[in-house]
Amino acid sequence: MLERPTISNHTSRNGSPLRPPFKPDSASLGDDVHPVIHEGRVAVITGAASGIGRAAALELAKLKLKIAIADVDENKLEQVGREVAALIGHTNVLVVPTDVSILSQVVNLKEKVYELWGEVRIVVPTYSIGLAVVVAVLMNNAGIGLKGTSWDGMDNWKTIFDVNLFGHQAFVPFMLHQENQGMIINTGSKQGKHWITNPPIDRPPPCPFPFRLCLPDFSSPFVVGSGNAAYNASKAAVKSLTESLAHELRERPNSNVTAHLFIPGWTHTGITGASTKAEKPAGAWPPEETVLYMLDKVRAGDFYVLVPDNETRREVDELRIMWSVGDVVEGRPALSRWHKDYKALFEEYMRDGMAGV
Repeated sequence: MLERPTISNHTSRNGSPLRPPFKPDSASLGDDVHPVIHEGRVAVITGAASGIGRAAALELAKLKLKIAIADVDENKLEQVGREVAALIGHTNVLVVPTDVSILSQVVNLKEKVYELWGEVRIVVPTYSIGLAVVVAVLMNNAGIGLKGTSWDGMDNWKTIFDVNLFGHQAFVPFMLHQENQGMIINTGSKQGKHWITNPPIDRPPPCPFPFRLCLPDFSSPFVVGSGNAAYNASKAAVKSLTESLAHELRERPNSNVTAHLFIPGWTHTGITGASTKAEKPAGAWPPEETVLYMLDKVRAGDFYVLVPDNETRREVDELRIMWSVGDVVEGRPALSRWHKDYKALFEEYMRDGMAGV
């Protein structure tokens, strides 16, 4: 059997176990956040009526970007539009009710953005035509969580994939021809890092460590349960799509666009129970903190923006991910972390991995 993977002490800026806890400070996110994030640029955010999408719209508005927001919830979206307008003025806000599962509505969103803020520029003497000022930040954040096992709930499967995956591509062909730099941020699982650890059960086994370093609070509504294969598969697809997109953009000659995979930890949003539980659980981060962490990582140029929370440290996330990869490398059963024959070995692995932290 291969030696158990451990966290390296020689990791990138995105993963040092010695990194001090993140302390969000919007004042630190100035014009140097990223070449595309500065006053006058355009940000398009789907799923913006609440939670992370709303927080992203407000934070980018504070940085004086023009903001286009989209969501299926018209009433809440209009309210967020008013909040954003209070920061940057009504002329710098575009509110477009959109069901991202319907491609024609996503195309309509794109057309409205380009109609309002697109500037066609003819470059002399070559007479080439380019779009000088359009989308700087495209944040595909809309998501839905419905249950569906691996063999039933086909209606839920289609709905989940239509919302969580399809519709990401409407803006990309236009962004490729912009003169200015742009970036695409795709939101992965808001319920944890399920794109690789893939939890299959309602309640995880008891945490073998003090301070509950490795497991979520059983009372938290975000714990993935039996029958959530559809949601997990959709977020795995988002991961794969975004990785391919990042590679293709990187290899494209003279490309001005980058892609980033945003993987929130436990965040107090509508999809994780905020709509039914007003008080934020102690283990969850507020959406504002999650967004500030994401912007900090994007500024550093990270592709994988793996966000911790108050209950699951980054070191724990890393160990869990490495164990899941080990299922393939070491020939263990699928999802061996939840296999009764591997329970003791997984607990030992986690104890060893966390011993020096």
